[in-house]
Amino acid sequence: MMKKKIFLLLPLICWGVSALSQVSFKVDGFSDKYYGKVYISDTSEVTSPGSVTIYDKKSNKELFGVDADALLCDLHDGKLVANISERPYGEFSTILYEDYNFDGKKDFALMNGQNSCYNGPSFSIYLATDKGFCYSPEFSSLAEDYCGMFGVDAEHRTLHTMVKDGCCWHEFTTFVVENNLPKAVEICEYDQRDRPFEKYTEQKWDGKEMKKTTELTIDLEEEGLRKVLSFHVDKGNKDIILFSLNDGTLYYTVLKADNTVEFYYPLETEYQAPDFTYHPNEMALSFKNKDAVYKIYDDRQRIDIEITTGGKKYIWHGNIKSRKGSLEKLLKPRLDNVAIK
Repeated sequence: MMKKKIFLLLPLICWGVSALSQVSFKVDGFSDKYYGKVYISDTSEVTSPGSVTIYDKKSNKELFGVDADALLCDLHDGKLVANISERPYGEFSTILYEDYNFDGKKDFALMNGQNSCYNGPSFSIYLATDKGFCYSPEFSSLAEDYCGMFGVDAEHRTLHTMVKDGCCWHEFTTFVVENNLPKAVEICEYDQRDRPFEKYTEQKWDGKEMKKTTELTIDLEEEGLRKVLSFHVDKGNKDIILFSLNDGTLYYTVLKADNTVEFYYPLETEYQAPDFTYHPNEMALSFKNKDAVYKIYDDRQRIDIEITTGGKKYIWHGNIKSRKGSLEKLLKPRLDNVAIK
């Protein structure tokens, strides 16, 4: 089937009208009870103000509709068709007809503009009732406050939304329907804005409240990541990794046995003063945060971490056989947040 954007079908051979004309389409074939009309005010623009209206087939009576500040329509063989929903960034029909609240009755989603994230399509939801169709602000918010139209999983009776911020932050939410209202039962957040660290946060309904868990991982294959020194601490089964990013910033990272990040430093990458001090004569690297002072010793006899906190000193003994790299790598290239004394 031939499909083109409405603004590509402006020539007279397509509609027999001028480029600045107004046009109305009848949308049919999605129901034996209803049909729709879509009005476009200016076909010369990529998006145009217009309206979407639903009619009763028997009486031709107008039932309800929406005014849209911006409609983006795709033509299929010169016609508008209903029920195309290519999440998250594909084609969307101006009229969607599906059961959204899982009561066995099909409802309507009418495109009301491009008001979802990144100027994506947004929809007004009208739920079927015994007295006709009723606008639902709660369901409509799922089709306006996220990225495009929400997904429908009829088998599991769940609705799904996605929202993002740039390339590196995404949030996916699963809803069930209770008392004819959508209720979030799972929220999964993926945050890659502080690469190479990746944070995954999950909130899950346990029957009483939302339980939140957070997991921090690191992508050691990140472009620009160069390992300076790594070793294993047998007691506690931890891996210590010192690495630089783009030959500019040094990081200290502690990985747990499951390869999740237990601790890393510095937390803030904005340069204020050197975060680390390298002592070549001692073959040692020191740094501190608000809770403790750390000193890493890297010589022929040992690979240890000395941690002083609360007036007490603790030693993490590294496994020499696991050692890879050396603190001497800090001499060249020089890193922005490492002072050498």
